[in-house]
Amino acid sequence: MMVALLAVGLLAGCGQAAETNPYPPVPALIQETPAKPPVTAEALMWQPGHWDWNGSGYVWAKGQYVPAAGHGSLWMPGWWSRTDAGWVWQAPHWTS
Repeated sequence: MMVALLAVGLLAGCGQAAETNPYPPVPALIQETPAKPPVTAEALMWQPGHWDWNGSGYVWAKGQYVPAAGHGSLWMPGWWSRTDAGWVWQAPHWTS
């Protein structure tokens, strides 16, 4: 009986290990203070700095002003999501 419980526990642990994200966790954000926006004819919005995955590690993309047209209103930082094909990096992006 004890051997059966131990075997079940080990098998459960193996199943959980397969679900663990093999990539390093996304680092903490670097706090940036936006400079005054440049004077332009088109409306601009601040896109915060963010970590992005380059295939072998994280790289920091500094915050910048971008044209407001064509963007959603909510900034989503990058994250890892589990799919049927495995772990996939969801790049930072604007959403509505």
